[in-house]
Amino acid sequence: MTDADSLDALAVGGRTLDVLAVGCGPFNLGLAAMASTVDDVDVVVVDSVDEFAWHPGLLFEEATLQVSFLSDLVTLVDPRHPMSFLAYLADTDRLYPFLVREQFFPTRREYEAYLKWAVSRLDSLRFSTTVDEIHWDDAAERFDVLVSSHGTRSVVHARTVVVGVGTEPFTPSVMSPDSPAVVHSSDYLYRRDDAQAADAVTVIGSGQSGAEIVVDLLEANIDGGPAVTWWTRTPWFAPLDFTKLSLEMTTPAYMDYFHSLPEATRDRVRPGHWQFHKGISTDTLDRIHDLLYRRQLLDHLAPVELRNGVAVDGIDDTDRVTVRGRHLDTGAALTHDTDLVITATGYRERAQPFLAPIESLLHRDSRGRRVIAANHSVAADGALADRLFMVNAETHTHGVSAPNLDIGAVRNARILNTVAGREVYRLPKHTAFTTFGVAPPIPSHADPHAAPPTPTDSIRRSSGEEPATDTTSPD
Repeated sequence: MTDADSLDALAVGGRTLDVLAVGCGPFNLGLAAMASTVDDVDVVVVDSVDEFAWHPGLLFEEATLQVSFLSDLVTLVDPRHPMSFLAYLADTDRLYPFLVREQFFPTRREYEAYLKWAVSRLDSLRFSTTVDEIHWDDAAERFDVLVSSHGTRSVVHARTVVVGVGTEPFTPSVMSPDSPAVVHSSDYLYRRDDAQAADAVTVIGSGQSGAEIVVDLLEANIDGGPAVTWWTRTPWFAPLDFTKLSLEMTTPAYMDYFHSLPEATRDRVRPGHWQFHKGISTDTLDRIHDLLYRRQLLDHLAPVELRNGVAVDGIDDTDRVTVRGRHLDTGAALTHDTDLVITATGYRERAQPFLAPIESLLHRDSRGRRVIAANHSVAADGALADRLFMVNAETHTHGVSAPNLDIGAVRNARILNTVAGREVYRLPKHTAFTTFGVAPPIPSHADPHAAPPTPTDSIRRSSGEEPATDTTSPD
């Protein structure tokens, strides 16, 4: 569906869509891609932005994805799908150059180009379209969705809604986020010229984005650019834990095991996963150290300071910017002046005010969070069950995998299987060698000559994973 189409066309003659997806990031784009080859499932994706873009403020020329090209929109469920990354390379005549490059990790620019290629091939996307309200008609067993586009308001009917509005940049209030001298890392490239022309720049936060910005600033520093200060609250500049068996905790096997745990146990376990998403790639850490080493051989450069274990207490924006902090180990006060502050302080779940009309119908856990079932639907009673799905808003129930590109195709397969009421896509069964949880013992009457249980059997027993055809297991 193109922007030239009237919004009213979505509801002509009382037409009811099978799925209306809200938000067009990689996950809902993947949903549209996977649905594009399913004849009997009608999916439309809407987004308020005018055109697709993926983290444009952080598309450094050499920055790569943290995951393999196999973690594209479709491949981990259907490697033969025409919307795969390899299909994109073939269509753009870059298969052999990619082969010779011998890198599993595309650059972010290439991944965004792939996503835009997919956008150009789907007729089910509507941009410049804002979802204002979502209502549930219990008698008709459908959603009535009020949408706006170019000054026109319409009501779209849908049997299923998938919410994938993603996250938004977050800067703590103590860091004066409204100051023009404070820039979130997501906008860094828009202020790069200002940063490199400044006398001093401070980066706060030590995730991957903050580290890549520090690399950029150190390169400028070596060329005579600004002084660089890098503060982080973490006790060290920690690497991302991308060792092989650790990465098995980002697989469907661990996701299902995590979901099977009691709420209190999930909340206790989840903070221990921080190094999967708050660390820095070893390549980036190596690059930073190399730049720091090279500085030693040069004279008359502006100073560079790296400090870990520091909490920011405040930012005062007067003639210059004063950053006030506290050393966590000693309690000593710290302060320094700078011209520009880059806050690499992460993201938070984007607000979803359009769900207000149905919030009272959705189940909540003991901490007021939505209860999300194993198939990523929001728990509800009656006909509303298995009708509203959450994408990248279920970390509290599905763990560290929820925001990971590795899991996108599997999650979308579960959603489409639920919507269709059949196995549209076969789900992978053996996704990890690790047995999570405690598998029940083999019965004493078991055949002693029988083959031992496979890792898949153990994972399924220990994690409560249902057979691949059952995508509607309750929370």
